[in-house]
Amino acid sequence: MLFALAAVFVAPAHAARHEPPVTSVPQLDLSRYAGTWHEIAHLPVSFQKKCQGEITAQYTLRDDGKVGVRNRCRVADGGFIEAEGVARRVEGHPGRLEVRFAPDWLGWMPLVWADYWVIALDPDYQWAVVGDPDRRYLWILSRTPSMPRMQFEQLKARAAAMGYDLEPLILATPLE
Repeated sequence: MLFALAAVFVAPAHAARHEPPVTSVPQLDLSRYAGTWHEIAHLPVSFQKKCQGEITAQYTLRDDGKVGVRNRCRVADGGFIEAEGVARRVEGHPGRLEVRFAPDWLGWMPLVWADYWVIALDPDYQWAVVGDPDRRYLWILSRTPSMPRMQFEQLKARAAAMGYDLEPLILATPLE
Protein backbone atom coordinates (compact mmCIF):
# COMPACT_ATOMS: atom_id res chain seq x y z
CA MET A 1 0.00 0.00 0.00
CA LEU A 2 2.84 2.37 0.86
CA PHE A 3 4.43 1.69 -2.52
CA ALA A 4 1.13 2.35 -4.28
CA LEU A 5 0.79 5.72 -2.53
CA ALA A 6 4.40 6.57 -3.36
CA ALA A 7 3.72 5.77 -7.00
CA VAL A 8 0.76 8.15 -7.02
CA PHE A 9 2.93 11.02 -5.79
CA VAL A 10 6.01 10.18 -7.86
CA ALA A 11 4.23 9.50 -11.15
CA PRO A 12 2.94 13.06 -11.64
CA ALA A 13 6.38 14.49 -10.97
CA HIS A 14 7.89 12.14 -13.55
CA ALA A 15 5.11 12.84 -16.05
CA ALA A 16 5.69 16.58 -15.65
CA ARG A 17 9.27 16.20 -16.84
CA HIS A 18 9.36 17.66 -20.32
CA GLU A 19 11.91 16.65 -22.90
CA PRO A 20 12.74 19.04 -25.71
CA PRO A 21 11.06 18.13 -28.99
CA VAL A 22 12.89 16.33 -31.76
CA THR A 23 12.65 18.56 -34.81
CA SER A 24 13.54 17.93 -38.41
CA VAL A 25 15.27 20.38 -40.72
CA PRO A 26 12.83 22.75 -42.45
CA GLN A 27 14.23 22.08 -45.93
CA LEU A 28 15.74 18.98 -47.55
CA ASP A 29 16.75 18.90 -51.20
CA LEU A 30 16.65 15.19 -52.00
CA SER A 31 18.74 15.66 -55.14
CA ARG A 32 21.56 17.09 -52.98
CA TYR A 33 21.00 14.50 -50.24
CA ALA A 34 21.25 11.63 -52.73
CA GLY A 35 24.58 9.84 -53.00
CA THR A 36 26.84 8.06 -50.55
CA TRP A 37 26.97 8.82 -46.83
CA HIS A 38 29.48 7.28 -44.41
CA GLU A 39 28.33 6.47 -40.91
CA ILE A 40 30.42 8.11 -38.22
CA ALA A 41 28.38 6.94 -35.22
CA HIS A 42 25.01 5.43 -34.30
CA LEU A 43 22.89 4.42 -31.36
CA PRO A 44 22.77 0.62 -31.03
CA VAL A 45 20.13 -1.06 -33.20
CA SER A 46 19.53 -4.75 -33.72
CA PHE A 47 19.90 -4.63 -37.49
CA GLN A 48 23.47 -3.28 -37.21
CA LYS A 49 24.75 -5.84 -34.69
CA LYS A 50 26.93 -7.61 -37.26
CA CYS A 51 28.47 -4.40 -38.65
CA GLN A 52 32.19 -4.06 -37.91
CA GLY A 53 33.00 -1.01 -40.01
CA GLU A 54 32.82 0.69 -43.41
CA ILE A 55 29.14 1.46 -42.87
CA THR A 56 27.58 3.38 -45.73
CA ALA A 57 24.16 4.44 -46.94
CA GLN A 58 23.56 5.06 -50.62
CA TYR A 59 20.49 7.11 -51.58
CA THR A 60 19.23 7.29 -55.16
CA LEU A 61 16.31 9.25 -56.59
CA ARG A 62 13.66 7.09 -58.22
CA ASP A 63 11.28 8.00 -61.04
CA ASP A 64 8.27 7.51 -58.73
CA GLY A 65 9.45 10.31 -56.40
CA LYS A 66 10.73 7.92 -53.75
CA VAL A 67 14.32 7.36 -52.73
CA GLY A 68 16.14 4.06 -53.12
CA VAL A 69 18.15 3.11 -50.03
CA ARG A 70 21.10 0.71 -49.88
CA ASN A 71 22.79 0.22 -46.50
CA ARG A 72 26.07 -1.67 -46.46
CA CYS A 73 28.66 -2.63 -43.87
CA ARG A 74 31.69 -4.84 -43.39
CA VAL A 75 31.20 -7.86 -41.13
CA ALA A 76 33.64 -9.89 -39.01
CA ASP A 77 34.65 -12.30 -41.80
CA GLY A 78 35.72 -9.36 -44.00
CA GLY A 79 32.72 -9.58 -46.29
CA PHE A 80 29.85 -7.17 -46.64
CA ILE A 81 26.15 -7.33 -45.93
CA GLU A 82 23.59 -5.10 -47.59
CA ALA A 83 19.98 -4.15 -47.06
CA GLU A 84 17.89 -2.48 -49.75
CA GLY A 85 14.89 -0.35 -49.04
CA VAL A 86 12.91 2.68 -50.07
CA ALA A 87 12.14 6.03 -48.48
CA ARG A 88 9.25 8.41 -49.01
CA ARG A 89 8.61 11.98 -47.89
CA VAL A 90 6.23 12.81 -45.07
CA GLU A 91 3.66 15.24 -46.44
CA GLY A 92 4.13 18.78 -45.12
CA HIS A 93 7.53 18.07 -43.51
CA PRO A 94 10.43 18.35 -45.97
CA GLY A 95 13.06 17.03 -43.51
CA ARG A 96 11.06 13.94 -42.59
CA LEU A 97 11.09 10.68 -44.47
CA GLU A 98 9.76 7.22 -43.79
CA VAL A 99 11.87 4.24 -44.76
CA ARG A 100 11.10 0.57 -45.17
CA PHE A 101 13.17 -2.50 -45.87
CA ALA A 102 10.20 -4.86 -46.19
CA PRO A 103 9.23 -6.12 -49.68
CA ASP A 104 7.18 -3.82 -51.93
CA TRP A 105 4.05 -5.93 -51.52
CA LEU A 106 4.04 -5.06 -47.80
CA GLY A 107 4.40 -1.32 -48.45
CA TRP A 108 0.71 -0.70 -47.74
CA MET A 109 1.20 -1.69 -44.08
CA PRO A 110 1.94 1.30 -41.81
CA LEU A 111 4.08 -0.78 -39.42
CA VAL A 112 6.74 -1.51 -42.06
CA TRP A 113 7.60 2.18 -42.37
CA ALA A 114 10.04 3.73 -39.87
CA ASP A 115 10.64 7.41 -39.17
CA TYR A 116 13.79 8.84 -40.73
CA TRP A 117 14.11 12.48 -39.71
CA VAL A 118 17.03 14.62 -40.80
CA ILE A 119 17.47 16.60 -37.58
CA ALA A 120 20.65 18.49 -38.52
CA LEU A 121 22.17 19.12 -41.94
CA ASP A 122 25.21 20.95 -43.20
CA PRO A 123 24.23 23.75 -45.64
CA ASP A 124 26.62 22.15 -48.14
CA TYR A 125 25.26 18.64 -47.47
CA GLN A 126 28.62 17.39 -46.14
CA TRP A 127 27.25 15.98 -42.86
CA ALA A 128 23.85 15.04 -41.47
CA VAL A 129 22.30 13.81 -38.25
CA VAL A 130 19.35 11.46 -38.65
CA GLY A 131 17.01 10.35 -35.89
CA ASP A 132 13.44 9.55 -34.99
CA PRO A 133 10.91 11.35 -32.77
CA ASP A 134 11.06 8.60 -30.11
CA ARG A 135 14.86 8.97 -29.81
CA ARG A 136 15.48 5.25 -30.39
CA TYR A 137 17.57 5.78 -33.52
CA LEU A 138 20.38 8.19 -34.28
CA TRP A 139 23.03 8.26 -36.98
CA ILE A 140 25.76 10.83 -37.56
CA LEU A 141 26.68 10.77 -41.24
CA SER A 142 29.38 12.33 -43.39
CA ARG A 143 30.18 12.47 -47.08
CA THR A 144 33.71 11.40 -46.16
CA PRO A 145 34.75 8.27 -44.21
CA SER A 146 35.86 10.30 -41.19
CA MET A 147 35.02 13.53 -39.39
CA PRO A 148 36.95 16.08 -37.35
CA ARG A 149 36.45 15.47 -33.62
CA MET A 150 35.28 19.06 -33.05
CA GLN A 151 32.53 18.69 -35.68
CA PHE A 152 31.49 15.35 -34.17
CA GLU A 153 31.21 16.87 -30.69
CA GLN A 154 29.11 19.74 -32.04
CA LEU A 155 26.71 17.30 -33.71
CA LYS A 156 26.47 15.22 -30.55
CA ALA A 157 25.60 18.41 -28.63
CA ARG A 158 22.78 19.14 -31.10
CA ALA A 159 21.35 15.65 -30.61
CA ALA A 160 21.71 15.87 -26.82
CA ALA A 161 19.85 19.20 -26.88
CA MET A 162 16.91 17.33 -28.45
CA GLY A 163 16.92 14.81 -25.60
CA TYR A 164 18.86 11.94 -27.15
CA ASP A 165 20.72 9.72 -24.65
CA LEU A 166 24.16 9.46 -26.24
CA GLU A 167 25.77 7.30 -23.54
CA PRO A 168 25.44 4.15 -25.71
CA LEU A 169 26.57 5.91 -28.93
CA ILE A 170 28.80 3.65 -31.02
CA LEU A 171 31.63 5.26 -32.96
CA ALA A 172 31.79 3.53 -36.35
CA THR A 173 35.00 5.10 -37.59
CA PRO A 174 38.03 6.88 -36.08
CA LEU A 175 37.75 10.65 -35.81
CA GLU A 176 40.27 13.09 -37.25
